[in-house]
This record gives sequence, C-alpha cells and structure tokens, in this order.
Amino acid sequence: MSHSFLIEPGRWTLQGNWLAKDSLPMTVKGKILVAWNSNDWFTMVTKLVFPKGELDDVSLQYKGRIAGGDRQYTFVLQHSVLGRVEGEGWLAPESIVQQYWALKDRHMRTGFETLYRLSPDRYHFSGGIIAGHHLTSTMEAVVERHPG
Repeated sequence: MSHSFLIEPGRWTLQGNWLAKDSLPMTVKGKILVAWNSNDWFTMVTKLVFPKGELDDVSLQYKGRIAGGDRQYTFVLQHSVLGRVEGEGWLAPESIVQQYWALKDRHMRTGFETLYRLSPDRYHFSGGIIAGHHLTSTMEAVVERHPG
C-alpha cells in the first residue's frame, strides 16, 4: 500500500483554512492520532482549533476497519458538531477519499474529504460539509506526519 496516512499508526499535524458560508477564511490548526489493533481496526482522533477564536474547537473520534488488502472501508465517527456519523472511504492509488452522513440530523448534513498524497509524510486535505443541497463549510489544509 502506498499510503502512510491512516494505513500506518502515527501522529500528524494539520494547518490550513476553514471557509464557512458568508464569512472570511479562518486559520485552522489540528492534531491527528492514528492507532491500529491487531484485528484490522483503526482509531483516529482529530482535534481542530481556530487560533483566533472565531469558532469553537472541533473534535472527531473515528473507529473503522480496513481488512488486509482492501481498498474500501467503513467507519463510525463521533463529531463534536455533527454528532454520531457513519461513513465510507476508498483508498485510491494517490488519494484517500471519504464520505459521511450525520445520523438523526434534521439538517440532513453530509460531508466529504480527500487526502491527496504529496509525499509519504505529507498530504493535501480538502473537504466540506453539506446541509441538504448546499455547501455550508469547506476546509483545505496540509497534513504532515509528526516526527518521532
């Protein structure tokens, strides 16, 4: 497998911009921790912070399974804004693509994420949240493996 993000345990940092409808871009920074157990299950914990305090911190706790050799996977997610979420992902040769949907959400929110591999230790992240048929926010960022 050519990917290191998600496929290998590790610590990553994120730095980029968050864009919300009708507002200026906001700087976002984050930390990501990926861990694996011996049964093809991964956990990923992400915390996003807005250094200027424009938005509250966002926390995400994923649990998913990628069976050996598979290129498709499913996951559940506890999202501090969206609540309980389910999703699926695909491991493409150069990118990791995920889509997800909030459960029991009156706004019918869904989301998508793409992590494009720039190098084994660096990815470009692009994603967004959709309510019904309208894009409500997007994020673009560089995700880098934390040394050590």
